[in-house]
Amino acid sequence: MQALLKLFKFLRPHWHFAALAPILMLAEVALDLSQMRLIQRIIDYGVARSDIWMVLSTALLMLCFMALAGLSGLGCGYFAVRAAYGLGGDLRAALFRKVQTLSFGNLDTLETGALITRLTSDVNKVQEMVMMMMRGMVRMPLLLVGSLVMAAVISPRLGLIFIVILPALTIALTMIIRKTFPLYRQVQEGLDGINSVMQENLAGVRVVKAFARSAHESARFALANNTLIQRMTDAVRMSSRTTPVMMLTLNVGVVAALWIGAGQVETGGMRVGELVAFINYLGQAVITLMMFSTLTIQISTAQASARRVLELLENEPMLTTPTQQKQFPFRPLGKVVFDKVSFNYSPTNPDLVLKNISFEAEPGQTVAILGATGSGKSTLVQLIPRFYDVCQGSVTLDGVDVRKIPEEELRRHVGIALQESILFSATIKNNIRLGEPDASFEKLSNAAKNAQADEFIRNLPDGYEALVGQRGVNLSGGQKQRLAIARALLVQPSVLILDDSTSAVDVRTEGMIQEALERNSSQQTRFIVAQRISSVLHADKILVLDNGEIIAQGTHYELLDACEVYREIYDSQTENGVLIYSGH
Repeated sequence: MQALLKLFKFLRPHWHFAALAPILMLAEVALDLSQMRLIQRIIDYGVARSDIWMVLSTALLMLCFMALAGLSGLGCGYFAVRAAYGLGGDLRAALFRKVQTLSFGNLDTLETGALITRLTSDVNKVQEMVMMMMRGMVRMPLLLVGSLVMAAVISPRLGLIFIVILPALTIALTMIIRKTFPLYRQVQEGLDGINSVMQENLAGVRVVKAFARSAHESARFALANNTLIQRMTDAVRMSSRTTPVMMLTLNVGVVAALWIGAGQVETGGMRVGELVAFINYLGQAVITLMMFSTLTIQISTAQASARRVLELLENEPMLTTPTQQKQFPFRPLGKVVFDKVSFNYSPTNPDLVLKNISFEAEPGQTVAILGATGSGKSTLVQLIPRFYDVCQGSVTLDGVDVRKIPEEELRRHVGIALQESILFSATIKNNIRLGEPDASFEKLSNAAKNAQADEFIRNLPDGYEALVGQRGVNLSGGQKQRLAIARALLVQPSVLILDDSTSAVDVRTEGMIQEALERNSSQQTRFIVAQRISSVLHADKILVLDNGEIIAQGTHYELLDACEVYREIYDSQTENGVLIYSGH
């Protein structure tokens, strides 16, 4: 309940709707409670005295009250929906903004499927529960208290029945709810499990089909689905005990009221209409408790969603904003220096991913990074735009520690194209313009030409206006990589990082991209992470990484003479000592 209450702050902009809903609910409850007294009036004064006018006038008054109660209920529902859906919309927006502020380190610990679930189904559960609470948590206490008061006014002696029935009923419901809560928490965990299986399979459906694992994945889904069904069955079986207990209690109460009330009617201490009204109030009180128990169970399920939402909202970015911010008055020259840098993704893991990395990249130089898979190549270049913070040492741009440069300012001058080219469901033009939405078409096409993407774009039916499918599904891997490179080139960064971003491009096209970069970006410092030796032959400096350490650095010819690891990589990609294609 505490997590739900913390999220109520999102109701503040919609306070007028949130205030009107309970006011109208109060009116509806008052009108509903008055109906029993009007029935009593018809029986005791209309039917008993054969006064048809009394019966008709009271019945008309009941119809008016019913109409007003209906209008009040509709109004309460409308305002409750407006307030709850307003909260839901603001909550989703706040969660999305929070995700945008999180660092790569935060996102590494939060699965994509879990984030999507929190922004969709979890928020939906919270807003639905808020809507129900605005109606039910106002209606039920008012009905319960009102029924008790009205019953006591009719007959204080019969009111003693409540003293016996309600505590016993409350104890029984409490025991059922306490056993039901853990079961519904397990249902939520089962939903998480089935959502994870679905998300993984939808994202990796091509891999599943490629390896003919559909039967295996279907069995995996069936296991998660059956687990969820069993947990839901257990929860519903336990919560279904509420109704029999309620009905038994209600019937016992009615029998007791009839037994005692009949004696009072016979002695003249009570009218028949009063007895009927009392029984109605008794039923109303018992039904209200049953509704309360149902709502309490639903709140427990929503509480799990509220905790997940709150966990994301309270997640603080691992990268802190510098207190003394450094802005570049002009375009940086692009000098990058790593000074005794060590890095680890997890503070609790003593094994360093990078160890004591030191080198300099002068403005305009091309620095290539080579090494085996898992040697730390991508991690190294991701420290330049400060996707992560170093554990030891420093990374500087033009002599300024990147930790002192605001993230937006730093990344405006550092362009990056990753191996996994992420494209959005938009036109090719807008995908390339991501970093500079107002770029001219001439600048756009020049960036595409340098990335060797212009030709294939113009051959598409709609050219630059062609729509890219979700995650670029209608483009080849090489085409997506070239668009990602064009996107990085468009902003003309001082530092350009190509993180194995030509792995899906043929060697000839890769050579043409490198020639275009050298021809048009002489004032740009470039970092090239590559697997192919042809990608690094003409770099000004080549760093050879092994197990997170720089074991050698120098030019191609220097490393051939001095570094055995580099020589082995070179020999493995040559035929009789000659590269099949160098790219130039």
